[in-house]
Amino acid sequence: MIAFPACKINIGLQLTERRPDGFHNLLSAFYPVGWSDALEIIPAATFGFSTSGIPIPGQSNASGNEPMNNLCVRAYDLLRTNHNLPPVQMHLHKVVPIGAGLGGGSADAAATINLLNTQFELNLPVDRREAYARQLGSDCAFFIQNRPQYCVEKGDVFEEIDLDLTGYHIVLVYPTLAISTAEAYAGVTPRRPVVPLRTLLEAPIETWRGRVHNEFEDSLFPTYPVLADIKQQLYDLGALYASMSGSGSTVYGIFSAPPERSDLFSRYTVWEGKL
Repeated sequence: MIAFPACKINIGLQLTERRPDGFHNLLSAFYPVGWSDALEIIPAATFGFSTSGIPIPGQSNASGNEPMNNLCVRAYDLLRTNHNLPPVQMHLHKVVPIGAGLGGGSADAAATINLLNTQFELNLPVDRREAYARQLGSDCAFFIQNRPQYCVEKGDVFEEIDLDLTGYHIVLVYPTLAISTAEAYAGVTPRRPVVPLRTLLEAPIETWRGRVHNEFEDSLFPTYPVLADIKQQLYDLGALYASMSGSGSTVYGIFSAPPERSDLFSRYTVWEGKL
């Protein structure tokens, strides 16, 4: 069976407080985007996991070609332990950049859970699959359903939100710059927002500029000026709204129609399409 785990963007991100467990509570809208990896899982006599596409750093075993600590493998191990799954062969073709604020690895983990649920007829309800995904990472659970959600606490608790950007065009620009989660969080100071993000998102997209804000930009833009430059260039192209996604480093712009960008971002990795 094959799945195409798609990534997400954050529309606004407010960090409200540091938790006793060392994580942060946040407010953010997660919105799915079509940029995706490819994941195949088939029954096998022995377990195996392989990858192609973008190299996955720091996860290879001694042979150099099987990243056994990959979130997909961890997801399989979690379900194997709890549901006595047989061996499988897994292949991940990695396309979504790593350290880009798009949740690509989390999407792969959630796709593994969903594929195994279907492959072996586990009949796990959504809430059970989301519970498994939460054990793998803060935003993994979002990708079980992969639909617009207002995310609170660590980003793994969801509230319904009336947010529909169907028909808008999006351009994502990844400047070949991986920002670790630890680096991003080291520069933020949590605070209670004057206006909660949900209230800001209730207004039309044309009002979001300067109001719907990703607070990671405050510390990362001075450190990496290229990110601020890309955001401004997207606005110069006519974006209705532009922002960094998550803890970086992808910057995206939402447009009413595809922009004429020529070779403006030719040095970077770019994905564009309809929302």
